[in-house]
Amino acid sequence: MKRRIGIAGAGAWGQALAHVARSAGHDVAIWSRQSLNASVLARCNAVILAVPAQSCREVLTVIAPAFEPKLPLIISAKGIERDTGLFMNEVAAQAAPATRAMVLSGPSFAADVLKGLPTAVTLAAPTLAEAGEWGEALTLPSFRVYGSDDVLGVEIGGALKNVLAIACGISDGRKLGDSARAALTTRGFAELTRFGRKLGARPETLMGLSGLGDLLLTCSSPQSRNYAFGLAIGQGKTVPQALAQARGVVEGASTALIAAQMAKRHGVDMPIVQAVHMIVDSGAKPEQAIAALLARPVGAEIRN
Repeated sequence: MKRRIGIAGAGAWGQALAHVARSAGHDVAIWSRQSLNASVLARCNAVILAVPAQSCREVLTVIAPAFEPKLPLIISAKGIERDTGLFMNEVAAQAAPATRAMVLSGPSFAADVLKGLPTAVTLAAPTLAEAGEWGEALTLPSFRVYGSDDVLGVEIGGALKNVLAIACGISDGRKLGDSARAALTTRGFAELTRFGRKLGARPETLMGLSGLGDLLLTCSSPQSRNYAFGLAIGQGKTVPQALAQARGVVEGASTALIAAQMAKRHGVDMPIVQAVHMIVDSGAKPEQAIAALLARPVGAEIRN
């Protein structure tokens, strides 16, 4: 069924999702920050929010007055609001309370989607029926959308994998080798699952596309802004220099601090996330953070 889908955000990912929506046969309306008002999003059947996580509240405050009641709001940002510790669906509940917030996440690069390369993602909604309806509306032969009703689990995977990808980039920048990157990715996933379990995410969600799948992609590819940012730091760039040369917003750089704070608050051991936070926010040298990680005592690999 043909629908009118709004895209809030005209960056690389917004353009990629606009391409998906058009290819699926829908009318598309794009709002960007250069727009004078949000009227372009009026009478949309759904709106995809494709702006950085730390901008979601500000953007929703501007565009929400144009929304129809109970509008499906599909959030594609991956992060935790730095000032509040809220996930994006929780930000939407405050800034656009009349919407039905959903979260689109998974291993995907905008360039691959625009080229029509095979990609699979997860759409999480309050109910599986909603996730299925809108997942089907956006599915293409080369862009497969799987449904979930674990909104929190999908958000946790998308937010934390960005921080962990920075760690892997730093490791590769320091030329620590493929074995070190594999260890960081695996132990990082253990941190992600401990954090998710503590907050109530389902283990099977974290093992899926939006968790392990996205982690594997972003921890190993220079296409990932977070990995590339870490790579630059590992090669000797300062944090400001690495941010300045980034090809866009580095979500993990904004998420590291609040993720480390939340881990401490909930009593979750997350040494890799803590190390990234110390480098990005506190000026720690990569070699210091690496030495601290290597000095940690070993124990049982699997623990609660």
